[in-house]
Parts: sequence; C-alpha cells; structure tokens
Amino acid sequence: MSLKYTMEVMELLDDPKANGKMVVDLFMEFSHIKASYQTVTGESGSTDFIQIVVKGLEGKSAGGHAPSLGIVGRLGGLGARPSRIGFVSDGDGAAAAITVALKLSQMAEKGDRLLGDVYITTHICPNAPTMPHEPVDFMGSPVDIFTMNQYEVLPEMEAVLSIDTTKGNKVINHRGIALSPTVKEGYVLKFSDELIRIMEMTTGELPVTFAVTTQDITPYGNDVFHINSILQPAVTTDAPVVGLAITAKTAVPGCGTGASHEVDVAQAVRFCIEVAKEFTRGEIQFYDEAEFQQLLNLYGSMKKLQTLGSAAK
Repeated sequence: MSLKYTMEVMELLDDPKANGKMVVDLFMEFSHIKASYQTVTGESGSTDFIQIVVKGLEGKSAGGHAPSLGIVGRLGGLGARPSRIGFVSDGDGAAAAITVALKLSQMAEKGDRLLGDVYITTHICPNAPTMPHEPVDFMGSPVDIFTMNQYEVLPEMEAVLSIDTTKGNKVINHRGIALSPTVKEGYVLKFSDELIRIMEMTTGELPVTFAVTTQDITPYGNDVFHINSILQPAVTTDAPVVGLAITAKTAVPGCGTGASHEVDVAQAVRFCIEVAKEFTRGEIQFYDEAEFQQLLNLYGSMKKLQTLGSAAK
C-alpha cells in the first residue's frame, strides 16, 4: 500500500529537473486537496517550497473544529548535483512527506476521509550544496533554516511531525525509523505513549527512540552542535513537535547516493498516516497539557531556547 506510492514518489524526485510543479501536478485530479508551490531564492540557489492541504470532513478549513496535524518533510536537498549524481540520503524526508500526502489523497478520493485537516510541507531542490559536519558531511540548502521554517511551519498546525533523514551520526544504531520526545516552547517533554503505541503497531517491532539535547532544540546559527535539523520546526511554533527520524545502523552522509531504502521511507509513511487518523479525530495528543502547565508554574518559560539568545544582540 504505502510502499507502492513511496516508490512512485522517489522515482519522480530522482531527477535533476525535479521541481515544485512536478510534485503539485500529482495532486491536480484529487478532490478535497489543495496543493501549491513557491520558488524561493537564497545565497546558494533556489528551491521550491511545497504546501499540500488534505481537507478533513470536519476540518477547520471547512469551518469545522477537528484538530489539524502538520507533517514537515525536512531536508537540505534531494540531490547534490553537480558534485554527486542521483537522489541523496537527505531527500528521504521530502519523499516521505509527499508520499503521505499522496496516500491520504488516494484514501480521500475513495471515501476514506480524515476528520481534520492535514498540512504537509517540504521543499524540492535537486542541486543543493553540501557542508562539513562530524562524523559525516551534511547536505546544505539554498536557503537558511529561518526561511525553511517560514514556509514549512504553518500557524494552522496544532501538532507537528518533522520527518528527517537522521543517519549522519553514531548515536542511532538502527535501520528504520525512530521517535524523539515531544518538544514544546523550549521544553523537552516525555515521549508520547500514544505515538510509541502507534510505532509499535505500524512497525510490528519494539519502539525505537532517540535522545534529544538542548543544543538540538535551539536554532541553527548559534554556533553549537545539532544532530541535524529534525527539531528546527520547534523553534518557530508553540505547537508540540515530534521528530520522526529515518535511520541507519551506520553513519551515512546526507549527501550519500544509493543510500535510501524505500521500505524505511514507507515505514515512516505508514506511521504518519496512522497518527493523522487518530490525531485529527482528537483521540491522541502529543503531550500532557496538565503536566506542561505544571512545568511552567514551577520553572517558568523556556522560550529563550527558541531564539538565538544573546547572539541575537
């Protein structure tokens, strides 16, 4: 099911001419779907930001009250041309997000519509730059992280799943997918039991999680180490954010080609779809609201961690 659409999307994106129009055209024939793109130019080139809205039966876009979920496909680029030929490992986040949108669109067309809206965002760049990083090189991006957040993290998103290839490290020694704890307004909260349950159900395996450091939830540009950009959406929204990492047993560079595994991307897709079903019905939450309020009462706001801090001065 999800694997079929994953393969279609990855084949589409593995193209030096991949662009926003090619992606948006996938959704032109569907009802209840709004897809658009916008080209944005940065210091190192340009990229096409994609926004897809899968409208729910009782979603806010239709005047309803069902919760809205955000799914962000986070990456630097789909390719590192001309230095490397082909689809890079870093592109898995975009492939997963677009596949989620395609599968949900097919479901809606057949009559299986979700209750609430799902907002899916990512960007398309087949020739992004690379950048040095330990233990392996990262993919760069034509635009900075603040521009990405501006186009990819929307105010309509009441909770966010951020999908990102997270293979360029020696911390997560597992091939497949892994979950982060929930991050909200500078706080790293406990893992969501409900998301872990869905992970167990969709993978058929014990849940795999990964640790998050304070550095990881601060904005890029403050000269501290970040595992990658998976939790950068959390610096620009008050909504709870959970990272969904696509992982490997070995340290794989983001600019590595031939390193994407369709079955792993499809695993991320299945997880996101099941989360979307339950979240938009109001059956699950990404965090405990009462406990978060207790943290605020005891320790105050941690929103400074969503900023560049004193560096901003």
